[in-house]
Amino acid sequence: MSIGALRVRLRFPENESLKGKRRMLKSITAQVRNKFNVSIAEVEDQDLWQLATLGIVCVSSERRHANEILSKVMDFITAIRGDAEILDYEIELLNAL
Repeated sequence: MSIGALRVRLRFPENESLKGKRRMLKSITAQVRNKFNVSIAEVEDQDLWQLATLGIVCVSSERRHANEILSKVMDFITAIRGDAEILDYEIELLNAL
């Protein structure tokens, strides 16, 4: 069993409130969750209205498959991000017992 983790850091330059940030994140997280059946949540920067860090996790029988799924998730986020800028992202793959 392999666990893949994707960390995505976003910036919302046009956003002016936490309410606006939550609205944009809710849209992104719902679309990703529905399309890929992965776990996704805001994991850092909850109190900053122009920054967000998302954590996305999937479990698979193979490392290659987990990496492929998370790469597709990243491509999807890039396509649907709207006004958000992608500052950084990283994929980590772990072997579980």
